[in-house]
Amino acid sequence: MGPVGPDGEEPFAGLEDSSVDATVLRMLLGGQLRRLREAAGMTPEQAGYEIRASRSKISRLENGRVKLKSRDVTDLLTLYGVTDENTRSKFLALVRQSNTEDWWRKYSDILPDWFETYVGLEAAAATIRSFEVQFVHGLFQTEDYARAVSRLRKTASDDEIERRVALRLKRQDLLSRPNPPYIWSVMDEAVLRRVVGGPAVMRAQFRHLIEVAEFPHVTLQVVPFARGVHSGESGSFTVLRFEERYLPDVVYIEQLTGATYLDQRSDVEHYLAVVDELSTVALTPAGTTHFIEQVARET
Repeated sequence: MGPVGPDGEEPFAGLEDSSVDATVLRMLLGGQLRRLREAAGMTPEQAGYEIRASRSKISRLENGRVKLKSRDVTDLLTLYGVTDENTRSKFLALVRQSNTEDWWRKYSDILPDWFETYVGLEAAAATIRSFEVQFVHGLFQTEDYARAVSRLRKTASDDEIERRVALRLKRQDLLSRPNPPYIWSVMDEAVLRRVVGGPAVMRAQFRHLIEVAEFPHVTLQVVPFARGVHSGESGSFTVLRFEERYLPDVVYIEQLTGATYLDQRSDVEHYLAVVDELSTVALTPAGTTHFIEQVARET
């Protein structure tokens, strides 16, 4: 088989822009490996067996959730019939490029694998839509609020807490970078009413939310208790969307000791429908600012 992929493109077509984020590049390469596997008529189980790996490893590779190893990619390209040496060498060069160290790697001592994946997706996303039921979204937390949240981890040392706070604040750099993502965050009123760190911390957090709401690429909305039950009662979630045409939208749902990532179109559409409904039930952005100001006066 020559260098042509299932869509009539080379397997590395459109991936040679060195400015592409490493996380995005891993996802694009993984997606291309999936398309090559499907074009070869192979299941993940069959592909895993042939390279002495499990189905779950193939899934993680194809989702871009782990770094790609040149040996694995070489074996898979051979398995899928990609024999053109020029194509293979370019693909493997991109694999090496995708394994460059991301800024968050220096926090690996406090960053579980399941959340490291999210940080990479968040940094690469073009649109971030979320619903929060307990805490202010991490991208909008003040330093003191983030510190109070981090202290909920009772076994964490003071040094670990400060590193967690530093990581959270570093994530917020994407708010002021060139071409920042569009962030649309809906929160339940409980997020504002639940005191985290004391009244002074909450008042500062409210001021920060009002400031952030003025950013042209940020939309904040609150669902007041008075609106009754709503479709987001099952809990917080985030939907990440990407500009690259081969990258699927991803739903992120965090649990106590891990996270769930959903990228099946039916799942994503369900969560998008929920967040659309929540944004309809919620106060308008202007109404939300007034509501936050009211809660701040009461705190």
